[in-house]
Amino acid sequence: MLEITIRDEFIKLGQALKLAGVVEDGVEAKYAIQDGLVKVNGEVDTRRGRKVYVGDVISFEDQEIRVIR
Repeated sequence: MLEITIRDEFIKLGQALKLAGVVEDGVEAKYAIQDGLVKVNGEVDTRRGRKVYVGDVISFEDQEIRVIR
């Protein structure tokens, strides 16, 4: 499981994917999210601007990313 560290209260879903290095850029993140390929805490979310908080787990392409502080 990958971990990303955030300083603020939350990070947007597209930014989290970029920070974790599982997408190259914001465009790739946008399409992955819109196509329903990304899950947050086990549920598909198609909002690129979804706020992800400490403790949330993002799933994408057999990768799990935990958000930590």
